[in-house]
Amino acid sequence: MSARELVVLGTASQVPTRHRNHNGYLLRWDGQGILFDPGEGTQRQMLRAGVAAHDLNRICVTHFHGDHSLGLAGVIQRINLDQVPHPVVAHYPASGQRYFERLRYATAYRETVRLTEAPVAADGPLAVTDAYTLEAALLSHPVESYGYRLVEPDGRRILPERLAAHGIEGPDVGRLQREGVLRGVTLEEVSEVRRGQRVAFIMDTRLCDGVHTLADGADLLVIESTFLDEDVRLATDHGHLTAGQAAAVARDAGVRHLVLTHFSQRYTDPAEFERQARAAGFTGELTIAQDLVTVPVPKR
Repeated sequence: MSARELVVLGTASQVPTRHRNHNGYLLRWDGQGILFDPGEGTQRQMLRAGVAAHDLNRICVTHFHGDHSLGLAGVIQRINLDQVPHPVVAHYPASGQRYFERLRYATAYRETVRLTEAPVAADGPLAVTDAYTLEAALLSHPVESYGYRLVEPDGRRILPERLAAHGIEGPDVGRLQREGVLRGVTLEEVSEVRRGQRVAFIMDTRLCDGVHTLADGADLLVIESTFLDEDVRLATDHGHLTAGQAAAVARDAGVRHLVLTHFSQRYTDPAEFERQARAAGFTGELTIAQDLVTVPVPKR
């Protein structure tokens, strides 16, 4: 199986800082790459992280505030400059069509790659492939914003003790997996359901139904925590979450690995986000995101 991992390209909110670039997140999934929210400077961060334009198959934009989309122009032009040999699909809120078009054609360049626009206008599946289903859900922000979730189809886990009980071994195991039945023994009799992995990506939003829908059962949840809990009123007024709110969502959703990101420049101690997330009762694996770190998707 190819790598399934999150490459964090940027973690700042609103403005970049000396230590944090504008947003940018690449999800590697079995040889495909999905780029979320390419903010200003994403093309250079890709270079620093070892991410090539050829790695990109999809681009998903949650909303058209600059820290989540100003890097689109450079990324799209780089895809064309490098003559990426496969089509690339772009998802973004349909209400922001004019912003996407302005960014796509911000300057003159030669188009060499088929870039398919697939705007998001409602909750539900956006794309269904053999490897995953990509879903979207509406969030709550001053401009229309959607979160995304990647859901792998369920599979089956072979149980060696059941194989042994039926005397199945060696090449016959592979045959049973391919054909579904061997000498009257079905695959279901010697295996159990292995639920597919789920990765959720939630950026700028207040608490809302879409947040809980996307986070439900996620193995990896990447979620904004712009503010600390003492500034919850600011968070609500500006359409954001606090560290405690994001962690409580993860706690209630059964998230296995929580990645907090999109931090306001007003805070200088990242450890405080971890303290407040733990105080909210989240006990799973926790990452306070830094630029250029890699986070593996938990295996099942």
